[in-house]
Amino acid sequence: MSSWLGGLGSGLGQSLGQVGGSLSSFTGQISNFTKDMLLEGVEEVGDAATELQVSNCKLAEVEAAFATQKSEYDRLKKLHAELEEKFEASEIQIKRQSADYRTLLQQKDVEISHFKARQSGLQEEVQKLQHSTQSVSVSPTSLPVTTSSSTTTSSSASTFLSHPTGSHQGFHGDEMDLSDVISSQQEINRLSVEVMRLEAEVSHWRRMSQASAAAGAGNSDQGEILKLQQTIKELRDEMSCEVDEHQHELAALQDAQRQKMSDITRRHRDELTEYEERIEELEEQFQSGGVQGSSSSDTDKIPELEKTIRSLQEAAEQREKQLSELSASLEESQRRQASLQIEKDDAQEENAGLLHNYTRLQASVTELQTRVQEQEEKALQKVQLDHEIQGLRKNLAAAENEIVKLKSLAEAELKEEVEHADILELNTIIGMLRQEKELLVQEKLDMQERLRVADEQIVSNSRGEPANYESQEDLEAELERREKALRATEKERDTLMSELEELDQQNQEATQHMISVKEQLSGQLREAEAEVSRLTTEHNTTKDQNRALELELETQREKISQSAFTLNDLHMVKQQLERTVKELKEKLRHAQEQSREALREISELKKEREEQATKEAPTQTGERGTEIQRTKDALAGKERELSGLKRELNEMRSYQEKVMSEDYESKMENRRLKEEYQQAQSKMDEFSKQMKESQTALNRIVLEKDTRIEALKLEKNQLEVEIRQAERSLTDQAKQYQQTIDDLTRSRSMDASALQTDYERAIKLNQEKDMEIAQLRRDMEQLASDHRDTNEMLSITVAGQKQLTDLLQEKDVFVETIKQNAADLQLELENSISVATKEAEFLRQALEEKDKQLGGMKEENSHLKEEIDRIRDQQSRPQPLAEPRTLDIITELETEITQLKSSRNSLDEEVQTLRQTMEEQQASLLLSQQSLQVQQSELEQAQARHQQTTLNYDRLIHARDEEIARLQEMVGRLGDSCADSPPMEGEVILQEDKTQSLNQENGNEKHDLSKVEIAKLVKGIKEKETEISQLNEKNLSLTRQLDQLVVSRDEVGKLSQMILQKDLEIQALHVRISMGGGNGHSQDVIFLQQQLQAYAVEREQVLAVLNEKTRENSQLRSDHHRLMDIMAGKEAALLKLQQENQRLSNMSDPSGSQEMFKETIQNLSRIIREKDIEIDALTQKCQTLVTVLQSSGGEPGAGSGGVSSNQFEELLQERDTLKQQVKKMEEWKQQVITTIKNMQHESAQLQEELIKLQGQVSADSDCSSKLSVDYTKLIQSYEQKEKKLGSLSQELAQVQQTISQLSTTKDFLLGKLDSVQQAPEVIPVQCSGPSLSVHGPSHQTGSPVNSLKLQEDLVSLQAQLVERDNMIRTLKENNHRLANSAAASESEQRSQAAEVQQVQDRLEALHRSVREKDLLIKTKGDQLVQISETLRNRENDNEVLKQAVTNLKERALILELDAKTLKDENELVAARSREKESEFRALQETNMQVSLLLREKEFELSAITDKATTMEKMLKDKEQGKSGELNQLLNEIKSMQEKALAFQQERDQVMMALKQKQMDTTSLQSELQHMRDKEQRLNLELERLRNHLLEIEESYTREAVAAEDRETELRRRVALLDERLATSSSAVENASQQASMQVESLQEQLSGVMKQRDDALTKLTTSQEQVNQYAVSLSNLQMVLEQFQQEEKAMYSAELEKLTKEKEEWRKKAQRLEDQASALQINLDEATAALESASRLTDQLDLKEEQIEELKKQVDVRQEMLEEVQKKLMNLLNSTEGKIDKVLMRNLFLGYFHTPKTKRTDVLRLMGNVLGLSREDVDKMLEEDAARGVTGWVSSWLGGRGAQSVPNTPQRPTSGQMLNSSFSEMFVKFLEIESTPSLPAPKLPVHDIKPLTTPPAGRTSSAASVSATGAAAAAIKRASDSNPFLAPRSAAVPLLAGSSSGGPGAHLLMKPISDALPTFTPLPVSAEASAGAVLKDLLKQ
Repeated sequence: MSSWLGGLGSGLGQSLGQVGGSLSSFTGQISNFTKDMLLEGVEEVGDAATELQVSNCKLAEVEAAFATQKSEYDRLKKLHAELEEKFEASEIQIKRQSADYRTLLQQKDVEISHFKARQSGLQEEVQKLQHSTQSVSVSPTSLPVTTSSSTTTSSSASTFLSHPTGSHQGFHGDEMDLSDVISSQQEINRLSVEVMRLEAEVSHWRRMSQASAAAGAGNSDQGEILKLQQTIKELRDEMSCEVDEHQHELAALQDAQRQKMSDITRRHRDELTEYEERIEELEEQFQSGGVQGSSSSDTDKIPELEKTIRSLQEAAEQREKQLSELSASLEESQRRQASLQIEKDDAQEENAGLLHNYTRLQASVTELQTRVQEQEEKALQKVQLDHEIQGLRKNLAAAENEIVKLKSLAEAELKEEVEHADILELNTIIGMLRQEKELLVQEKLDMQERLRVADEQIVSNSRGEPANYESQEDLEAELERREKALRATEKERDTLMSELEELDQQNQEATQHMISVKEQLSGQLREAEAEVSRLTTEHNTTKDQNRALELELETQREKISQSAFTLNDLHMVKQQLERTVKELKEKLRHAQEQSREALREISELKKEREEQATKEAPTQTGERGTEIQRTKDALAGKERELSGLKRELNEMRSYQEKVMSEDYESKMENRRLKEEYQQAQSKMDEFSKQMKESQTALNRIVLEKDTRIEALKLEKNQLEVEIRQAERSLTDQAKQYQQTIDDLTRSRSMDASALQTDYERAIKLNQEKDMEIAQLRRDMEQLASDHRDTNEMLSITVAGQKQLTDLLQEKDVFVETIKQNAADLQLELENSISVATKEAEFLRQALEEKDKQLGGMKEENSHLKEEIDRIRDQQSRPQPLAEPRTLDIITELETEITQLKSSRNSLDEEVQTLRQTMEEQQASLLLSQQSLQVQQSELEQAQARHQQTTLNYDRLIHARDEEIARLQEMVGRLGDSCADSPPMEGEVILQEDKTQSLNQENGNEKHDLSKVEIAKLVKGIKEKETEISQLNEKNLSLTRQLDQLVVSRDEVGKLSQMILQKDLEIQALHVRISMGGGNGHSQDVIFLQQQLQAYAVEREQVLAVLNEKTRENSQLRSDHHRLMDIMAGKEAALLKLQQENQRLSNMSDPSGSQEMFKETIQNLSRIIREKDIEIDALTQKCQTLVTVLQSSGGEPGAGSGGVSSNQFEELLQERDTLKQQVKKMEEWKQQVITTIKNMQHESAQLQEELIKLQGQVSADSDCSSKLSVDYTKLIQSYEQKEKKLGSLSQELAQVQQTISQLSTTKDFLLGKLDSVQQAPEVIPVQCSGPSLSVHGPSHQTGSPVNSLKLQEDLVSLQAQLVERDNMIRTLKENNHRLANSAAASESEQRSQAAEVQQVQDRLEALHRSVREKDLLIKTKGDQLVQISETLRNRENDNEVLKQAVTNLKERALILELDAKTLKDENELVAARSREKESEFRALQETNMQVSLLLREKEFELSAITDKATTMEKMLKDKEQGKSGELNQLLNEIKSMQEKALAFQQERDQVMMALKQKQMDTTSLQSELQHMRDKEQRLNLELERLRNHLLEIEESYTREAVAAEDRETELRRRVALLDERLATSSSAVENASQQASMQVESLQEQLSGVMKQRDDALTKLTTSQEQVNQYAVSLSNLQMVLEQFQQEEKAMYSAELEKLTKEKEEWRKKAQRLEDQASALQINLDEATAALESASRLTDQLDLKEEQIEELKKQVDVRQEMLEEVQKKLMNLLNSTEGKIDKVLMRNLFLGYFHTPKTKRTDVLRLMGNVLGLSREDVDKMLEEDAARGVTGWVSSWLGGRGAQSVPNTPQRPTSGQMLNSSFSEMFVKFLEIESTPSLPAPKLPVHDIKPLTTPPAGRTSSAASVSATGAAAAAIKRASDSNPFLAPRSAAVPLLAGSSSGGPGAHLLMKPISDALPTFTPLPVSAEASAGAVLKDLLKQ
């Protein structure tokens, strides 16, 4: 250790020496530097260039010296830092070692104290042995020796014990060395060896004493005893000497440590003071230099000196400028390098991100390829299966007509087309992915090029010198680079377009493949159908396709015309932008010229200022300084203005670049439109190729192509946006870097101290503006992306309708599962709570028993202690007072027992009252929970209720706190009273300190018990409160979950409603398009009014649905709250039980051992008492015997025989009684052994019970873990629902955006329709053309009349075609004219204004129409606003819930902290258990001591028995007449008494030793606690010191950095002053030389020209007058100068105001232009989006028009058929109304007789119903004829009808069979026969018998739905009237879709039922149901 410290000290010394040397070298260098600087001014050079070179050389030298100084300073700084680190490390190490040494010392002190205690115990034993040996040897000289030894032992012990305190005083708080610890360890080892030796000697002496006692002769060596005493004294002396030496060594070590620390701190302070002195010296030098310069400048008045000073000042200023320029250029280059490095890093990161995206795309491509392969395999399998199915169908339907064949072939074609469409889709996806991959590669290459350009820029920046003209060149180069980048991006766009063309070629190849497949199929058709009908159908289909293609051509041409219009608009915008760019360039030029002029003026002003300064320098330096300062300020202001102008210039440049980029984007848009035009032409070619395909397939392919192209466009737009973003970010970064460079160049010429703050503020403002611009750009990009997302969402919502319904079903299922789970949880919780309550009751009982046992044991322990003290007192007193003392002790014990019992009872009562209060609080808790349940059922008052409950809980908590405080006060008073009362009574009874202390201890124990119980109660109350808070939190979280569930349901409902609204809008558009444009505005207005009404109805329905949902929500919430309350109550009960279990498990460990101790101590105390009683009795008997013997010895005369015989008899009796007592003692002994064994058994049982309890505790912990797992699951589900809710809200927002987009597109279409209505004749032709053509073939096959109609239609269509061609030609001519006019407008700007005016007029007209439409749609917008408001409210609720979630998380953190505190409390409990264990050990020791006492008593008993035997012998000897032996007996009795006294003294000593040990243990425990506290304090102090050290380090580093900065600043100032000093000193020297020369010449002249003195005097007077004149002129000049300066200031201020005004104007103009540009951009985006949507909608509208025409035809056909059927039905009804079928009547009649008599009344009622009689008439008839029977009525009826002849009607084929069955069965069969069709099925056309096959999932093809729309048209009309929300599912679905009667052979009546016909529901008759039941059902209907 010492070597380590020595090394450290030497290292510190070396390092400090190095520091000193470096400081000295540093000061020497500074002095050399100042000398050089002073000498530097002496060297003068005539030429300016050479002077510049010299100054440059000197500058280089100065810089080199500065670099060396800086390196030296850095080295010193590093050294200082290293030394500080070493110092801190050494301090920390020293502290750690000192802490270790302190702990070691404490341990050793403890060991020493233990050894001392053992030594004292051994010494006491040695003394006892000596005493016993002395008493045995009956020598009177031995007594004083023992006393002296005892005194010496006590004194030595006292001295011995006094030493450690001193040592401790020395140790605490100081450090100690390792050698001291080693020496103390050696000393301890030596002492332990000595203790062992002493123990061996003690055992030896004990054996010797026993042997001497057994032998009965006291032969022992007193010499050995004396030797032992001497050795003990020597050992004590040696120990005291060694302790003193240790203390001295410790003190020396501490002094050395303190000295080292003080040396280190002193050195550190000295260094700091040296640094501070150095800084002060430098500052003083700086100030003195300035003073000297001013004084020298004041004193010098010689004109030559002025010239030299001016030249030197100019040179100094030039040098300063050069220096500042160099430093600024260095800083700029460094900053540029850093910024370019940052750019490089950013580019590398972007590159890495792009590579990552590329790899991800590659993986997705591979996945898609595998999917494509799987799809192709599936397609092949499907094709094979379809071929097999077709073969089977051909085999089956060989006998069928050609119609069925055509149908099957059509199905096969459809299926194959679907599969090929799948393949095409996958191909397009692969192509898109490849395109994305190529784009990413291109972007990567671009980024690499940008990196290269940035590197080149770094090189150029590092090479070039920063000047204004160079920055201009850099800007030009940057512009060129930007143009290159633009060209590169144009190339990229070209490559993208080429890729798009390749994709189109792939598409064409796929379509060619489709065409080839379809050609194969058509070949098969030609082979199968070689008849004439095929040719006619093909002819008609080709004509229809021609017409459709012509329509599409027209739409394409319209699109082209629109694109031409948009192109013209874009050209206009471009020209405007070019104009603005030119204007901005001109403004830029003007601004640059102004800035140049301002710079020139500034330079001129500077020159003038310098001249004026040089003129006015000799006379008025003070005024010059102020004027210079003023001019400097003015210059700084002008430079600031200049910087502002330059900033504006930069903004104008950025705006110019923005305009250029917009121009470029417009160019790209033009190119894109041209390419779309080319694509449209290629599509026209493809359509011409696909003339032979069917109409449906062509429509679907076109739609798919459109969607794919849109997807590609969207992706392309995304990529363009990303490229723009990257370019913008690059340009922004370049601008920022350029601006920072410009700012640095500006700040170069400024004064650093004055202008730095302004510069920093300007940079901050610039950065903020840049951030705002970037934010606005991001917002713009976000809006564009949102726009795109809405476009995509339109296509997604239609496909997502089914998903929404599935989601709703899943939600319902989820809610049901949640309810089931809640019920299961409730059951489980109830079971677990019942079990836990039972366990808790059992544990409570066990706890109460344990508490009682513990209290009793403690009381008994205290009793035993009191008894032991009393026994000691009794033994210490003389023997004659024995009997009254025992009686007093007994009475005292009884009184104390009664007092303790009363105090215990009072404390028990307190505990019971506290428990009752706890139970009352639990009951109040239950009541509050019930009230909570009642309150939670009311959902509307949720917030108010929550506040009330929180207030109630606060009040309860306050009340409980008050109750706890009151109880604590009561308990404290009671404890005080209990603590005060026993000592008082003890003083009354016994005036001794021991009993008082015992009673006080007892009272304190009671007080501690009551405190513990109060603490338990407080803990219980706190736990209840935490449970309540947890329940509230859980309740809140679950209500939030319910709210979120309800919100999600509401949102799903809203989405489904909005989808239905969209469907209704589409249907309405279909209807409107079918109505055509002929009706005009009136129909539109009517339609819009109807739509508004429908919207209002739908709104009401939506509100009704919302109300229902809210009701359901409230019910669910109430159920959920109820469940949560039950859960919370049960959880609280569980928590309570778990806490009680833990408490029991903590308490259960020491209880068994304490019971054992209690019983053993009770038994032992009882035995001791009996032994004491026996001993007392024996001593009394011995005394009586002695008195008897003495009296008998005194009277040796007559009557001696009788007395002696009586005494002898008494002695014999006593012997018998003693023997009996010995037997009793042995029995007691056996009983004690058995009780100990029983206690061991009981302890084993208790351990088993403990194990069981631990198992229960583990089970409870498992339950709690399960509950926590369930809670985490609930939280996870809640988070998932939150995510789902977020996604749904996003979808809703997207749907809203799509709605707004639809409304805009609708407005656009309406405007377009208004514009198109110029040719009203064309539109009806458009509408009617395709519909007629579609159904041509079917009608032609049906009848020849249709063919004639078709020919007429053909003629009319040809005429229309001619008209269309004319229209197209006119449109083309218009287009050409417009193009020519656009070209002319580019060349001629004057004619442009008129065209712009026309365009504006048209725009105004369009705006008017748009406004009119907007007025109609405002109502819908209001509804949307309301819905959005509700949505916002929901979103606000969501935010509130999120905040609540965050609060819950915070509460969870708080609970975790509480858990930590509970853990700490557990550790405290563990510490208490350890204390209990220590008490247990102490009790064991006391047990051992008591057993030792027992042995001693047994020993005394044996001694007394020996005495008794000797007495018997003596009596016998006396009877024989030997009186001499009596004396011997008396001597023996005396010796025995002495022995007894000795034994009592030994016992007292043992008790004293025991007390001393107890005191030692308590002192050790207190010391241990004190040491622990001290250790904690030291740890805290260490932490604080560490933090303080870190803070000091930081402050040192800050001070060092500040000192560095100050030093650099001062050095700079010193250098400047040195330069000035050098210049001034050189000037002074020159002046002094010249003055000396002049003095000499003057002396010569004086000696030569004494005669001319008078002339000289006159000249002098004149010269004085001139001087006065000069002074006057100078003052005049100063006045003029001041006026001139004021005029200049006024001019400057005016110019400044002018410039600021111009700047404001420019800024406003730029802002206005930016706003215009942004507005134009927005209009452009809207126009492009509207164009795209319009093109899509026109395609869809054309398709829908054709579909509607087809549907109309089908509806007309069906309507005609329905009318025919209705007519037939009416005829049938009219013909059969008054007739009755004979067969029916016969069947009824026969059925009457066939049925049993009981049911004949039913048959008669049925007859009445058939005949048309009312039920009441039939009942009356039956009642009238009830008496006589029905037979008469029937017979009369037969008689009346028997004569009439019945015409022969042909019987049904089933009439013969019906005679055998019952009447009801016959009636049912009759009804079945009547319901079967009698008419033959009419033949429907082929297209009406299309299958009801649904298209494949995931596709929304219009072709597949065409077949179903015909049947659904009528249903749609009816559905529009009915409620789509509240209707059942069956109502929404058309009847035809689900039935199997839609096949070819279906009856007309099984078609969808119209509203006009009377409906008859079909009757499903089961085989099991009886015919009578069927009849009853029919009659009911």
